[in-house]
Amino acid sequence: MDKKIGVFICDGCDIAKSLDTAKLVELANNDPEVAHCQTYPACCSPESLATIRSQVNDNELNRVVIAACSERVFTDEFNFGNEIPVDRTNLRERVAWCHEPNDEDTQMLAEDYIRMGLAKVKNMAPPEPFMEDTSKEIMVVGGGVSGMTAAKAAADAGYQVTLVEKEPQLGGWARKWPKVFPKNPPYVDLEDSGYQDLIREVEKHPKITIHCSTTVKRTKGQPGMFEVDLQNGNGGAHLKIGSIIQATGWRPYDAKKLTHLGYGASPDVITNVQMEEMAAAGAIKRPSDGQTPKRVAFIQCAGSRDQDHLPYCSAVCCRVSLKQAKYVREQLPDTDVYILYKDIRSPQQFENFYAAAQDDEKIFLTKGEVDSVTSNGNGPIAVELSETLFGKNIRVEADLLVLATGMVPSTKVDEVPAPPPLAEGEGVESAESTTELPVIQDEGVMEDGKRAAAGAEKGAKILNLSYRQGTDLPTLKYGFPDSHFICFPYETRRTGIYATGATRAPMDLASSANDASGAAMKAIQAVESIARGEAVHPRAGDMTYPEFFMQRCTQCKRCTEECPFGTLDEDEKGTPLPNPLRCRRCGICMGSCPERIISFKNYNVGMMSAIIKAIDVPDEFEEKPRVLVFACENDAGPTIDMVGLKRLKYNSMVRIVPLRCLGSMNVIWINDALASGFDGVILLGCKKGDDYQCHFVKGSELASYRMDNVREKLTQLVLEEDRVELHEISMMEYERIPAIMDEFLETVERVGYNPYKDM
Repeated sequence: MDKKIGVFICDGCDIAKSLDTAKLVELANNDPEVAHCQTYPACCSPESLATIRSQVNDNELNRVVIAACSERVFTDEFNFGNEIPVDRTNLRERVAWCHEPNDEDTQMLAEDYIRMGLAKVKNMAPPEPFMEDTSKEIMVVGGGVSGMTAAKAAADAGYQVTLVEKEPQLGGWARKWPKVFPKNPPYVDLEDSGYQDLIREVEKHPKITIHCSTTVKRTKGQPGMFEVDLQNGNGGAHLKIGSIIQATGWRPYDAKKLTHLGYGASPDVITNVQMEEMAAAGAIKRPSDGQTPKRVAFIQCAGSRDQDHLPYCSAVCCRVSLKQAKYVREQLPDTDVYILYKDIRSPQQFENFYAAAQDDEKIFLTKGEVDSVTSNGNGPIAVELSETLFGKNIRVEADLLVLATGMVPSTKVDEVPAPPPLAEGEGVESAESTTELPVIQDEGVMEDGKRAAAGAEKGAKILNLSYRQGTDLPTLKYGFPDSHFICFPYETRRTGIYATGATRAPMDLASSANDASGAAMKAIQAVESIARGEAVHPRAGDMTYPEFFMQRCTQCKRCTEECPFGTLDEDEKGTPLPNPLRCRRCGICMGSCPERIISFKNYNVGMMSAIIKAIDVPDEFEEKPRVLVFACENDAGPTIDMVGLKRLKYNSMVRIVPLRCLGSMNVIWINDALASGFDGVILLGCKKGDDYQCHFVKGSELASYRMDNVREKLTQLVLEEDRVELHEISMMEYERIPAIMDEFLETVERVGYNPYKDM
């Protein structure tokens, strides 16, 4: 089909005051594929929108360029249907609001952006969504409070739910807790958890099918089309599932590792879980002789906030000890209680709970560092404390010592036992490992000829995914599932699979219930989006997906290794096997491919090369350098827009090309830019590291890694390495943008113009 492009240029928001928009119209009309071009006082006004839509229909336009404001605003207004690709050429935030008005360089900048917009839409095609017969059934793995809450929330919303619990009955840890923290004002009295009512509601719900004493044998396929095999004493079941919620909870930290706190040296040193069991039985006794303790002490952060054990705070241990102190006071009114803490963390309304404990004359709270715990096996247990508020060391003696051990997520693997023999094609063979996050040492054949990755994380064998990148949810720190945790807490790196409750982060029962409702909503969003052929977070609504020209594939495995979301499997030859419904549409696979065989309908290597070549690069005698900025659309792009919104100025020699993710940048684009005469290239992306902000998890990290390839290209072109820089930025750092660009232009001036300008 012939391309018929419409270009609609806005005169509002100071655009016409800063630019000669008539010249922009003339420029656009010089393109033979532009069928219509017009300016409007304000493109976003109802009158202008009506006229634009009329022009699109009357002229049978099949491509549209809106030269106005940022693509982050008026998204619905400038949507003309899936059949008409649109480019939002930003003349407001990135030209009129951040450059000198009516200046020659500002006009040249706007003209380049018009050319870039035209080059983009010419290389776009309408999306063809990946549509299959998908399921909207949701599977919840884990029948504790978070799992039951998630199941009920999804079922109440009208979705069929399968609830899988490995124990014979629902309830999880709540079954072991006699009482929970206060839930009602004045927040000082312990209350029932109410888990029995929740169990009854779940068991009688017509849309919930419960499988107790059941585990997941295997999960294969992709969101909307997961094939799940369950196994139990009756054999099992085969299900087609749309999305999955993992609510498999936590386990206590292994107290056997806390010998320095007396565990194992005396039977009267117990954990907080053992204390709950005692209280539930109605008899708090010394295990050594069954006698009533006259003094009970609690050591807080037992193994927590300790680099040799659990480096993190488990969030609930302080309140658990306050709760258990009340158990002691209720069952043993004459017993003294000592709580030995580093810090007390009892936030929000639980401050009242903490204050009530402080007011109890039989509860003594003492800050200090535990130096030693000793016991002769018969007498009291002695705890020596230093760094106390008394300014001197103190000694506390107790008949019963409770260690407030922390929470370890079910997804954490400490040690990997030798795997049992597997039937052919049943799973992934692995070598023995004792690292925190064990990996498969040798590639192994999975099912259907697919191969497991050499670096795949072994996982906790809960979901038993048939993904080449591992059998379970990838973990980041401390064994918790990896996600974009700053903005999207329920997300994991496995599309359509959501973590909740203490699987995701340490939390109490009430927080787990709230958390589970959010995870249920995410699972529902996933099945609905997938049914429409749309992507989920963070490119929600995107109907494109990567297409592979396999005839040129060299089986280099870069795309399968670098995809953060496990989208691609491999056959026995190493050929990628796409699973489009797992894809987040980041384009990282496109950036990884040296043969450039991967493309999207509206984002591809050819398009980006055309955009770069559409920019007018003056020769060196005009003394107008040109710098290209590749900016990710999540943090870097919006940050540049913030510069415009704040009316800050930056160098008008810069041209900005938006990317879905910095990880999607193919090195060939830098080669194209430098070969076209650009004097330098800036890569601008999200921050990486422990507190990364990359919406696609690994994008900035991969861009940094690929800088070695960039340097190699520079060497081949006999150009200075200084001509390419990578910067990481967050949206709060918009004031850095002008400085980054100005300093880079100074570097260009120092190294000189690109010698390829006149070639």
